[in-house]
Amino acid sequence: MSASKFTNTPAALGFRMPAEWEPQAALWLSWPHNRETWPGQFRPIPGVFAGIVAQISRFEPVRINCAAALQPRARRLCGQAGADLTRVTFYNHPTNDAWCRDHGPIFVRNDRSREVAVTDWVHNAWGNKYPPYDLDNQIPPRIAQKLGMRRFENDMVLEGGSIDVNGQGLLLTSEQCLLNKNRNPHLFREEIERNLMDYLGVKQVLWVGEGIVGDDTDGHIDDITRFFKPDGFVTVVEPNKRDPNHKLLEENLERLKGFRTPAGKKFDIVKLPMPKPFGFRGQQVPASYANFLVINGAVLVPQFRQKKRDAEVCAIIGNCFPGREVIPIDCYHLIWGLGTLHCISQQQPA
Repeated sequence: MSASKFTNTPAALGFRMPAEWEPQAALWLSWPHNRETWPGQFRPIPGVFAGIVAQISRFEPVRINCAAALQPRARRLCGQAGADLTRVTFYNHPTNDAWCRDHGPIFVRNDRSREVAVTDWVHNAWGNKYPPYDLDNQIPPRIAQKLGMRRFENDMVLEGGSIDVNGQGLLLTSEQCLLNKNRNPHLFREEIERNLMDYLGVKQVLWVGEGIVGDDTDGHIDDITRFFKPDGFVTVVEPNKRDPNHKLLEENLERLKGFRTPAGKKFDIVKLPMPKPFGFRGQQVPASYANFLVINGAVLVPQFRQKKRDAEVCAIIGNCFPGREVIPIDCYHLIWGLGTLHCISQQQPA
């Protein structure tokens, strides 16, 4: 890498990726239309999205990637769900799929100039699992162009769901995903870390091991462990020792206990139970309460029609984010597509 190129990285120019709990200008979604994502289960999905749009629009603007032909019905569904349509904007950005966390831009902010920019990584549909993905790969440049934002391009494969940041120099990810040969086989761990530091303005990368069973993304962090404050993690655990998730989540918990803050202190760790496992056509779905979504003034929490556990998790997450309204969202249908609230969204910082 040349010196001139190095000095023009987002980090060198003063940009960083803010934490999700920092002020947001808007929340991005990509409207669902691919029936293969929810085989035999697609019918309720647009209505589920509309309900989510309605909740988010109470707190902040919602921006939706949606092909022009799909917009009239999408707008009608959002209106019927009670969305504040003055805060909902549709963009004629066609997509292959609905997972905006992974194909959308990862925004960075310069705290001195207050400029918000787009980092644009390669999207290969989680290791070329679901071609085609050409339209999804165009979403970051389309958004940057539409919003008149600077765009920093990187040829490394990266999905937004595979990372989480605390806004103060730390990034959390998993070895199963970022070191997977179906992502960046030509890059060593150190090179991956350097890219994350140069483009997202982080100082240190913290690695856990594997993700949960049934996760087709190869272990995305947003189904396992999340920062809820600069020095605190909320992480899922599986108490049932016969469950295949038990051992790998226990190993991740041990790693979290071993991490230290830049000041040398242990992190606060809050445990979330896993939902009771359930599946579809013999495949366990990656249902996880860690896939919550933080927006201005609220936190949306996935629910899986497990009354006692759903309520318990809402209380735990509510304690993690005092002052924010806790909004339970029924994700029973959504999870058949193998992702929920965090997977479908991407925040644009203020």
